[in-house]
Amino acid sequence: MNGRDWKSRNGGNFVRGFESLPLRSGGRQNARMRLTTTTQVSVDGVMQGPGGPEEDRRGGFERGGWAMGRSDSEVMTFISELYQRADAFLFGRWTFELFAGYWGVRADINPIAAALNTRPKYVASTTLTDPQWAEATVLSGDLAAAVGELKAEPEGELQVHGSGILIRWLLENELIDEMNLLIVPVVVGQGRRLFSEDGPDTGLDLVDSRAFPSGTTLQVYRPTGRPRYAPASAG
Repeated sequence: MNGRDWKSRNGGNFVRGFESLPLRSGGRQNARMRLTTTTQVSVDGVMQGPGGPEEDRRGGFERGGWAMGRSDSEVMTFISELYQRADAFLFGRWTFELFAGYWGVRADINPIAAALNTRPKYVASTTLTDPQWAEATVLSGDLAAAVGELKAEPEGELQVHGSGILIRWLLENELIDEMNLLIVPVVVGQGRRLFSEDGPDTGLDLVDSRAFPSGTTLQVYRPTGRPRYAPASAG
């Protein structure tokens, strides 16, 4: 699916160009920026509303806040350091507006807020015209080309947080370099899942893993293209 496919599935045209996208400078000129995704998911794959009961009630979801009480200081340190190493952020519209309404209005020295408020942010949207967050740019036209331009910048890290629809599209278009899954030890039983039931198949290599005291685990995967399947039995 190319950028035109993204537009057709989301009902319109992007509203701003992506020419000369601003990024933090630095890094070797022969290296490319990595695109990484980070998602909190339950054991049964739900990613909707982990942080609180009112965070995301789309579709009548009533089990928000399932990750509360399942964190610990090591998890929070990992997340804080993850945000601080980002050179830029990429969001879908829903997550962008959620983050802008929370992190974008914070004036304290929280390291996550500091990273989000001072580094370039990009939002893939067919309807957003004024992002109302400093250092934010709405992507337009061919989304695959726009993301490709960002990834062609000198070495660094372009991070995607939340943004489930966008992550699935990036994975389908082979634009993800690494996926961080923070798996929370709970079965939610309902809600939006990271991977749809009828999505594309993708092989993954496990490149790192870690268990935290709370029982949450980190799995870091590198997409490898379509998986290989066992041949059908001749008999």
